[in-house]
Amino acid sequence: MKKVLSSTIIALFALFITLPLSAHLPGGEITQQDKEKSEVVQMDKAMFIKDVFDYEKNKEWKYLGNKPAIIDFYADWCAPCRVTMPIMKELASEYAGKIVIYKVNVDHNKELASLFNASSIPLFVFIPMEGEPQILRGAADKATYEKIIEEFLLK
Repeated sequence: MKKVLSSTIIALFALFITLPLSAHLPGGEITQQDKEKSEVVQMDKAMFIKDVFDYEKNKEWKYLGNKPAIIDFYADWCAPCRVTMPIMKELASEYAGKIVIYKVNVDHNKELASLFNASSIPLFVFIPMEGEPQILRGAADKATYEKIIEEFLLK
């Protein structure tokens, strides 16, 4: 009886560990779209042009995304950037499916950084579905980001 109970507990434990992975696709794979719903997405120039704004073809701002977005301009060496990184991860999880949070390394994407005049970092670009993006320079607390999300991005 003890052996059967132990086997059952082990089998259930194994099921619960694999269930979240297999819930995404029949093969247990997690798609890029699933990741974008709950994670901060590393962005480069090509992704920016495809998903945010094609500044090479257009002069007038037109957001291409299907959800409001935040772009976090950061650098690995930047201490305030390291402070805001876990906040952005929490917000990506809490607002999964409602907004997209991107991060752009200014050292690897100088052209994108200059597009938003990211001369000091961190720099956050809040992009609503309609209208112009708004910029927040410097680090802030989670409540400040939540207020901007609720009152500017999701209104």
